[in-house]
This record gives sequence, structure tokens and C-alpha cells, in this order.
Amino acid sequence: MGPSKGPAGSKKGSESGLSKRRGAPEQPLLDPTEDRDELPAELDEEARAAVEDAAADAPPPIPSAGIVALVGRPNTGKSTLFNRLVGRRAAIVHDEPGVTRDRHYGDVTSRGRRFTLVDTGGFDPESDDPMRQGIKRQIDLAIAEADVIVCVLDAMTPVTPSEHAELGLLRRAGKPVIYVANKADSTRAEAEAAELYRLGMDRLILISALHGRGISDLEMAIEAALPAEPAASEESSEGALRIAIVGRPNAGKSSLVNRISGEERMLVDAQPGTTRDPIDTLVDRDGKRLLLIDTAGIRRKSKVTKEDSAVEAVSVMHAIRAMERAEVVLLLCDAAEGVAEQDAKILGLAVDRGCGIVIGLNKIDLLDRKTLAKAEEDARGKLAFVPWAPIAQMSARSGRGVAKLLETVGQVADAYRKRVPTGELNRFFEQILLTHPPPTHGGRAPRLFFITQAETSPPLFVVVASDPEKLHFSYRRYVANQLRQAFGLEGVPVRVKYKERRRRG
Repeated sequence: MGPSKGPAGSKKGSESGLSKRRGAPEQPLLDPTEDRDELPAELDEEARAAVEDAAADAPPPIPSAGIVALVGRPNTGKSTLFNRLVGRRAAIVHDEPGVTRDRHYGDVTSRGRRFTLVDTGGFDPESDDPMRQGIKRQIDLAIAEADVIVCVLDAMTPVTPSEHAELGLLRRAGKPVIYVANKADSTRAEAEAAELYRLGMDRLILISALHGRGISDLEMAIEAALPAEPAASEESSEGALRIAIVGRPNAGKSSLVNRISGEERMLVDAQPGTTRDPIDTLVDRDGKRLLLIDTAGIRRKSKVTKEDSAVEAVSVMHAIRAMERAEVVLLLCDAAEGVAEQDAKILGLAVDRGCGIVIGLNKIDLLDRKTLAKAEEDARGKLAFVPWAPIAQMSARSGRGVAKLLETVGQVADAYRKRVPTGELNRFFEQILLTHPPPTHGGRAPRLFFITQAETSPPLFVVVASDPEKLHFSYRRYVANQLRQAFGLEGVPVRVKYKERRRRG
């Protein structure tokens, strides 16, 4: 789409998508009520192709097929295997045994299946080291929450009593177990790995996590062992707005659920960490159905490890999974304590999962007006990476501001599901290009032909352009912000993909 003054004022000879092409009859501006199917024929094919390409390029959905836990003795290469499967260096890897001290989580898409991978510390039941005993309890809980267990053995190390104890633990768990011999990157290593069959497993997969050998066989085994895709949500919650309430311990999450539902459904105590598992509460409020997912407080991973709170470590995982089920994530903060770095990390997890965002400053009844204004200013500063997320002030204890909070959540949910007609989008886009055209790159400015919406929840827009790779990131951010402002998409992570115009044969 190029700059245009409308049907009567279009520049002659323009090759822009909504103004006339060279030698083609002039096209009228699109009606605001029409959908992409009613685009002019010459643009309709391109719009459909651009949407299909954008869908193919879109990141995979958040994993939901199950949890796979990696367990094994220290220094068998679990973290290297974790990084290989996740596809990035997400876990700390070092030759010194015991570098991984708590469980680490990663989202994996493999062979069409989606699952969450859990890396654990080294299993050493013979050690008297308190840290080792803490790792053992973490491993027990990782096994308890896993759907599939991958036992990582060292192909180059003789069998030890630790392996016998480890396999006994896994057999008692009653879960599907896949046994792999890592570091099998030579013929000699393969021969030495045969000794591991003394442990009594039926099948041993030889792999090299460092070089990628045998990973395909492991992925096939995981695919076969994973449970079937989870069933759809219960009919009782069908159509309800799914809201995950997350935040640090003692921010007032359970109190807010009780306030909204009008009854004491959640145990509330001044002691942080009362809630352990996500709890779903279905509420009818002002004619709307809300599914409130209360979660355990998320603390810094270092603090969880330091205090050896294995139960809380599992609660963190449950809170993350709750966000995967939600349309809107409500980050609840204690206004008196202020927003912390961990709040920003929690919010980042929600943004990564494409959720709508609302920030709630709770306990405002404990602050005067001046202190409250400073608290909101500080929150904006510390959460500057989401300037589009609305902030609502409220008190779960007194009920002050809760109605306004729910109104804000509803507005974000509407924006999350919103579809903007193509004609309306392109009229908006014309004005953007007139007032702020793309900057010149290499002596020539990229040309933007037209825009269409490919998806909702969250919204994904596709812009067909020439040389999209030359568009500066600041201009892309400008377009996303203008879309959010023009069409009321506050609180929603707006995605915009730029596709190169297909050359005609």
C-alpha cells in the first residue's frame, strides 16, 4: 500500500496496493465492513498467500502434550541433552559435576508433539552432602510430575551402585522410562555402553548430545511414550474468559479470587505460600463467565533453591502451565512493597506465551494518595518493556477498585479476540504512510502495499512489502504501537509480520 489521498486524490501512476497499478483501472477504497475475501481480485490472492505464509512462520503453540524429565547421575550430559532438545543454550553446562542444582524447564516441539522438558540435578543417593539430598528431593518431585522420564547414562563409565539405586527409583515410579547412553560418539564408546544392559533395561538408545547423534531415535521414543493430547476444557467452563492470576507470594491472589467469587473459596493466610497448586474457580459476574486460575507465588529461583523449597519449585511449574491455559494474565503486585525484578520476569513469561496482560496494584488501602502515585510510577519504570499493559489500582480486602479491575480485564480480553476488517485496516495504514512513511535504506525506502489480519488471540497482522528486511526495527515498533492505539488493542501483544510481495510470472 502506498501513500494516497483517496479515490479522487490518488497520485497517477502509483504502484501501491490500494492505489491503481500501472495500466490497471483505479480501485476504490475498501469498505470498512468487508473482510479479506472481498479484496480486489489482484490483492486477494496475495493476501491469502501472505496469511498462509505468516501462519507457517508463526511460532508453535505453547507445549501441552506432557512433561518429560531428564534424570541421571552427575556429569552424564543431561544439561547438554536439554540444550540439544530445546534448541538453545538454556541450561548451564560445565565439566564439573553438580553445576545444575535445581530443575530447569524448556518448551520443546519435536516431530509434531509439544511437551515441556525438565532438566534435573545429578542423582547421587550415596552422598551425605545436604545440597545433594536437596537435589534428590527435587528429582523425586520432577519424577512425580513427569509423564515420561528419560534416564541419561554415561556410555564411557562402568556401572555403579548409584545407577542400580536410580533405576530402582524409576521402576517404582510406574512411569514410562526411556534409557539413553550419552557420549556414545565412537565405536569404542558403543562397545563399552553394552555393559549398561546389566542394569536390566530392555532397550538402550545410544546418543551423543554434544554432536546430535541418535537424537532422532530419542525423539521418536519420546513421541511414542507421551500421552495423548489433553482433552478439551470441561463443558462447564466453555466460553468463559480464562484469567490466570500470578505474582509473588502474599500479593493477595487468593484474596482477590474470594472477593470476585463472593465467598471464601481459597485459604487466605498472611504466611506466604499458602497456595501450592493452580485452583480453577468458575464465576458468573455481571453477566460474564470468568474462569479464575489462582496460582502459587513465584519467587526467584535462587531463593527457592536456597530455602530448599521443593514443593514451591513444583508450584512454579504449575503457575507457568496455568499461564499457558489463560487468555489474560493478571499480574498482582503488592503496592506497598512495589514491583520487583521477579515481577518483570513473571510478566515476561506471560508475554512469551502471547497472553493479554493486566497489572494489578493491590493493597492500595494501606497507602496514601502520594505514595500510591509513586508506586504506579515505579511500576511503569520497572515494567517499561510492556508500556501497553494497563495498570489497575485495587484492594482485594476492601473491594475498592475490583470492579474497575474486572472492567479492564474484560476490555483486554475483547482486544485479544478482536478482528479488524481489512478495509478499515488499510484506510488506517494509508494515513500512517502519509504522515510517517518508512525511512530510506540504501538510498531507497521500502514500499508497503497493504495490510490484513491473519489471526486473533493474540492478533497477528501481515503487511505485504517490498524489501521487508530493510525495515528498521524502530519503524516496525511504530506500526505495532499505532495499530494498538487506533484499534483499541491495549494490553495485548500485537504481532506484525512483513512478507515480501510475490513476483508475478
